Amino acid sequence: MRRTGKLDYLEMPATGSTLDSTKAFYSAAFGWSFTDYGPTYSAFDEGLEGGFDANAAEAPAKPLPVIYSERLEETLATVENAGGTIVRPIFSFPGGRRFHFLDPAGNELAVWGQ
Repeated sequence: MRRTGKLDYLEMPATGSTLDSTKAFYSAAFGWSFTDYGPTYSAFDEGLEGGFDANAAEAPAKPLPVIYSERLEETLATVENAGGTIVRPIFSFPGGRRFHFLDPAGNELAVWGQ
């Protein structure tokens, strides 16, 4: 249920590639589905939580979408096979492990798991 102040939507650019190739990547890598709203916009609904990092050495320079995976190593391979570029291999952090990748449009995202 929506409430005032709840962050419940995330828009990311798809200008570094075509919209179709961006959708194909997320569909292949994570099983996402999309609803098209015209030729230049497509929406997804995959859940969202968030947090802020005040550690200057660790905090991302831009917002960093983070996706969960139950099988981190398998997901890393799936991301690579779908056309993603791993920019930070799997590493530990105080909550589990994660890796960072670039999608075909050049957006950096992370995937975390236990």
